[in-house]
Amino acid sequence: MTAAEIQILLQKEFPGYQMNVESCKNRTARILLYTDHTHLRPGGTISGPTMMMLADLAMYAAILNTIGSVVLAVTTNLNINFLKKPEPYKSLVGESTLMKVGKRLIVGEVSIYSEDNPEPVAHATCTYSIPPESFRA
Repeated sequence: MTAAEIQILLQKEFPGYQMNVESCKNRTARILLYTDHTHLRPGGTISGPTMMMLADLAMYAAILNTIGSVVLAVTTNLNINFLKKPEPYKSLVGESTLMKVGKRLIVGEVSIYSEDNPEPVAHATCTYSIPPESFRA
């Protein structure tokens, strides 16, 4: 799937998320997540669940770009390290890379940044389970 096709799918399946699939190629994806006051936690920082959601979406986009429209692929593990406080009201960028693409499992990592800042605010590793051929849409 192309970045444009993945963008359409994500907007259809997750209509409340304001994001842009900027690129998908060679087992990677880059997603820009637009943030607002609904993404903030007490203390004025972007919430952990928001960053976890971005990590999951960036992985999913890289997977769809790599193996095609296997929409029933599901997250089986997501581990995230919060490295520094993201800038509030700045969009977040999630850059994913697939490290292992197997028949049933895909493992990858995602670095998350505040827009226009080269220092990562979080790093995640994710594992996805790929359904057998008979269950694919």
